[in-house]
Amino acid sequence: MENNTDNQSEAILKLLKEKAVMKQTVYSNTIECFDFLKTTSKKISDDLIKKTKDIDSRVTLNFKEVNQHSFQIKVAGDILHFDMHTNVFEIEKSNPIYKSGYVKQASFNSYSGIISVYNFLSDSFKYNRINDVGFLIARIFINREKKFFIETKTNLNHRYSNFSDEPINQQYLIDIINELIIFSINFDLTIPPYEAVKQVSVYEMQEKANSAVLRTGKRLGYLGSSDEGGIEDDFKL
Repeated sequence: MENNTDNQSEAILKLLKEKAVMKQTVYSNTIECFDFLKTTSKKISDDLIKKTKDIDSRVTLNFKEVNQHSFQIKVAGDILHFDMHTNVFEIEKSNPIYKSGYVKQASFNSYSGIISVYNFLSDSFKYNRINDVGFLIARIFINREKKFFIETKTNLNHRYSNFSDEPINQQYLIDIINELIIFSINFDLTIPPYEAVKQVSVYEMQEKANSAVLRTGKRLGYLGSSDEGGIEDDFKL
């Protein structure tokens, strides 16, 4: 029994030394990347504000830090919401990334932190339309070596669908942020089919003034809250 206890103790110490330390490194890298992403986003936002002053006063841009792990960029009628998850994840073994030579040479390379980017309508926040929905348009994965890849519906998919050859840097971040802004502006609010919105309850209309119970989203149009089939995973522009 004593030998078994010693073996268990050694196994625990080995896991703490290798796996737990690796996860802490991934977490630290993700925080560093997120802070860098936040700083770069603010610079881009400030630069765009200066350049768009003479376009039209109704076209507004701003940057907002929500909390330590999330921030927003408002661009005209859109909001890009960046959110960093505080946990570390292992890539699913069914994911092609897991089968890459980079991960095969060291399985710990597959552990990543995640930064998610959602696209909302700015009016959803302005008018506190709590039933409105946003769309996940990108997930940025950062590993222990600060290398990254992106799952996305945007053009970034063509450039960053596999782990990068080098650690993430400011040039990468500028490219990512600019592409996400371009995508959100081009990702239009569409009118839903008439049949999908032809009915609305008295309750929904009465509550609309208080809590905006009628949901709105770029692929929902202005569907009633009772319609559960309106969310489409369709980003064709």
